Amino acid sequence: MRIGIDAFGGDYAPENPLRGTLLALPELPPTAEIWLIGREREIRATAERIGLPIAPPVYLLHASEVVEMDENPARSIVQKPDSSIAVGLQTLKEGRIDAFVSAGNTGAVVAASVLKLGNLPGVSRPTLGALYPYGENRYSLICDVGANVDCKPEHLLQFAQLGTVYMREVMSIPHPRVALLNIGEESSKGNLVAQQAYALLQQNPDILFIGNAEGRVLTQGFADVYVTDGFVGNILLKFGESLYELLREKVPSNSILERLNYENVGGLPFIGAQGNVIIGHGISSPKAFRNMIRTALSVIQARLTEKIAQAFRAHA
Repeated sequence: MRIGIDAFGGDYAPENPLRGTLLALPELPPTAEIWLIGREREIRATAERIGLPIAPPVYLLHASEVVEMDENPARSIVQKPDSSIAVGLQTLKEGRIDAFVSAGNTGAVVAASVLKLGNLPGVSRPTLGALYPYGENRYSLICDVGANVDCKPEHLLQFAQLGTVYMREVMSIPHPRVALLNIGEESSKGNLVAQQAYALLQQNPDILFIGNAEGRVLTQGFADVYVTDGFVGNILLKFGESLYELLREKVPSNSILERLNYENVGGLPFIGAQGNVIIGHGISSPKAFRNMIRTALSVIQARLTEKIAQAFRAHA
């Protein structure tokens, strides 16, 4: 299991990616490898300063350029072919690593993933999923949270299919329940896209569709997969992050509150591309990077892309 780390992705690179790797090292399976991708000289200098040995299972892959957080995503792919993002995804495409982790420019990672890796057969739009906590150490998956701002009903149906495979194979939920985020429970609620998506979800025999879900039921574990467009999903994701930031200053630390901390989830899986890609927050801490590596290991072990390909091939 070989995981590529964008050592120059994020607001605190290469410091935090390397410190996160250092935290993850004691937990790695014997067969795991970490490939740090970026400017070799700076990686070596930072690694020496923090005590991270550049020796098996840690390796370096030089990439001379960096995509900055404020750069145009599509333009950066063309203008910086030797960026840590481009090199990492090309390495993933060539099969030299099994997953790529980045906390860099999200738009650039998404765009480069689609252009370099391509979508799995039958998938028109991969989705960015976010785990939402509820109950005692349980999570639902929200699809999409920012990769697809404008969606057609058919895209929402595919998000449900992708989310179902992810929760079944990675989170070990045998029959994931799927709900459509909406402004009411009735099938007639919402805009035209939501109403048409409801009909498609209801008709699909491979999805355990349980109807519309209002925002208030997310904390109750109403469903295992919540489907929405990336515009609504991203607002919901960022609101959850802001809620944690507000409450942690007001109330004593507790396990329920900490489950809203993005660091404990780490990163978001980009589901449906021809390769395992985990995207982290730009401010990701070393703890967040360690958990991104954990997520990458989980999707590799679950053979997620293979299982998605099988699911879509079976109903082509």
